[in-house]
Amino acid sequence: MPSKRDAERAARPSTPVELGLRANWQQFSLLVLINAFVGAMVGLERTVLPLLAEQEFGLASTTAALSFLVSFGLVKAATNFFAGRLGDLYGRKPILILGWCVGIPVPLMIMWAPSWSWVVAANVLLGINQGLAWSTTVIMKIDLAGPKQRGLAMGLNEFAGYAAVALSALGTGYIAGAYGLRPEPFYLGLGFVALGLALSVAFVKETRGHAALEAESAHGGAGSDSALASTAPDSPPPNTREIFSLVSWRHPALSSASHAGLVNNMNDGLAWGLFPLFFAASGLGITSIGVLTFVYPFTWGIVQLATGAWSDKVGRKWLIAGGMLTQAMALAVLAMTDGFGPWVGASMLLGVGTAMVYPTLLAVIADVAHPSWRGSAVGVYRLWRDSGYAVGALLAGVLADLYGMRAAIMAVAVLTGLSGLDVARRMPETLQRGDGG
Repeated sequence: MPSKRDAERAARPSTPVELGLRANWQQFSLLVLINAFVGAMVGLERTVLPLLAEQEFGLASTTAALSFLVSFGLVKAATNFFAGRLGDLYGRKPILILGWCVGIPVPLMIMWAPSWSWVVAANVLLGINQGLAWSTTVIMKIDLAGPKQRGLAMGLNEFAGYAAVALSALGTGYIAGAYGLRPEPFYLGLGFVALGLALSVAFVKETRGHAALEAESAHGGAGSDSALASTAPDSPPPNTREIFSLVSWRHPALSSASHAGLVNNMNDGLAWGLFPLFFAASGLGITSIGVLTFVYPFTWGIVQLATGAWSDKVGRKWLIAGGMLTQAMALAVLAMTDGFGPWVGASMLLGVGTAMVYPTLLAVIADVAHPSWRGSAVGVYRLWRDSGYAVGALLAGVLADLYGMRAAIMAVAVLTGLSGLDVARRMPETLQRGDGG
């Protein structure tokens, strides 16, 4: 029977590969650009879709209006898991291309939707697109970066994705203000899909060889972790069930990251689905709502450039705990204030808190999971994290219908603060002394 080391050698390409951002800057930059197009697909919806639910389809219930986000979150969460596992088994590039192919009908379905069920169905496809394409670009960048620059790599990745989310939300807000809620804002989506698919097919190169090189060089952070002894040389990697249990509850760092990720994306689901309705109910116009939906993800995207690299220097745990508490404070401020100016400030603070958390959680997974099953671990983490979209939409919708939107926002603020305290109590530091800076 071939050993694990033999399998890793077989995965390596015939041409030599090197680890690190400098050695792989061309492919890394290309993947950053592609991830911007992935993020822009989500940004298409953040300003327009909640308003479309109320104004064109007449959905009076907040829970019903957020149903598109429930379908998106559940499907994306499940697809993340399969994307990671399939990428480990069959390669990253084919999964990336498949993700773009699934995304082709999304803008067309929303533009032509005769009923709200079409929009929900389009978000099922969008969830598959995001789960396959975004997960794969994350895994490929971790492959290329190697162990010393994981935080920086994830900061750059998430910067590109969420800056594009913000710019796309801003652009669709202005287009909707000038021409209407559809079809014009969704023409942008056709261009995003075409460019993302073309670049992925023509120029992206497979990166499994880089993961194999890291595993062979014994740089995987999990190799010395007694909780993950199955990653010792020549031992078989854990199976799917074992990886799922490690990331979900058995390993304190991996499971803490998964739980914090779920709450973090519960916040993002709140911002995506409920905030536009909250701002509109307060009398703001579509253009102003577009600006507010831009501020939060744009701040998040920009600040990640610093926080991802910072976590490579100072560690992961306290950035994550502090970021969750910062998000809780921002949500509380937003719930307790009125007016465009205070809400801009609260949105910026929410973006800063999210930037402290988002790339750092991914770096935790990369620190701990062995390169031979890292893609699968990222997939399980992202399954839990993106379940937060569905949880946030359901919780916010039900609470808003029962007690009002401010109460829903405040409830999520409390849950976020409790999550930050749980990270401070339970998560160990995962950055090894030799890995930093």
